[in-house]
Amino acid sequence: MSTGARFRLSDLRLPVVGAPMAGGPSTPALAAAVTGAGGLGFLAAGYRPVDRLAADVEEVRGRTDGPFGVNLFVPDPAAGHPGADLRRAVEDYRRALAPEAERLGAELPAVDPADDDAWAEKLELVERLRVPVVSFTFGLPPQEVLSRLAAAGCTTAVTVASVPEAVDSARAGADLLVVQGPEAGGHRGTHRVDAVPGEEPLPALLGAVRAAVDVPLVAAGGIASARDAAALLDAGAAAVQVGTLLLRTPEAGTSAPYREALASGRYSGTAVTRAFSGRCARGLRNGFLERYTHMAPAAYPQVNQLTKPLRAAAARAGDPEAIALWAGTGSAAAREAPAAEVVRELVAGRSAR
Repeated sequence: MSTGARFRLSDLRLPVVGAPMAGGPSTPALAAAVTGAGGLGFLAAGYRPVDRLAADVEEVRGRTDGPFGVNLFVPDPAAGHPGADLRRAVEDYRRALAPEAERLGAELPAVDPADDDAWAEKLELVERLRVPVVSFTFGLPPQEVLSRLAAAGCTTAVTVASVPEAVDSARAGADLLVVQGPEAGGHRGTHRVDAVPGEEPLPALLGAVRAAVDVPLVAAGGIASARDAAALLDAGAAAVQVGTLLLRTPEAGTSAPYREALASGRYSGTAVTRAFSGRCARGLRNGFLERYTHMAPAAYPQVNQLTKPLRAAAARAGDPEAIALWAGTGSAAAREAPAAEVVRELVAGRSAR
């Protein structure tokens, strides 16, 4: 049973959502800062142990009494049974990564394609803790999951990267859709691992989705300025979602080499790669991305598991050339400033609809 009215984007003072960024950048301090500024802060449940996620939720609630969200990765039911060709491709990639592992002093692990990132346990947690907003990436959860969370008082959101994904998600009962354009940093939220993400710019994709569904939309991807945000809000988005702009804020858990890479300006833009995780994701063009993008198979979570110790070793060594420097096309606009300041300046003079 719900304990009260569920969250709506119009409840926000400012139409800004902080993107959930798994792997460290999304912290309780960052989520609370975005919420405190009048937006909607987010925690990233991806790769996070269940007990740590529970502690994160309680910490956010200790820092703010405003709304916030938790993002979950939707597992692919077929991922645990890869075909022979995919298994061979993963083993070929392992062999290709062997020199990198030797260079970094890391060991390539066994892979477990059936790993679902504690999906059931995390669902039970967000339901039990009645998290105000629960969003989903990498797929559309079953309709009964959306209904179950709605009954617990949670507002649900699904990341979509195409019109068909948006239509399916709205029909399943998602309350909100995060419309993610190709300019976005980090993982593209396609509902299939092997999907090739579209290249339709975010404004055009937003317009197409708006014409196809009748649910509030959050526009995400490459938003680097107040002008960008205003154009998307004027085009029908109920809010804009930003992640890259928050990476250099003091509240973010962005690692030191990652921050340095963003600030240095020495990388020649961004590119989409499967090299780090097996899923398409946009990051700065560092050495690892350049060397392995053409070799990496569309295999998630296996590729992510293979590269995890390499990324960890590179981070410990302060080496930005072998870590995932996820960033959107507007990465040059990320700056060192409090998260609340970034949020307020992005939508100065506007309130949520």
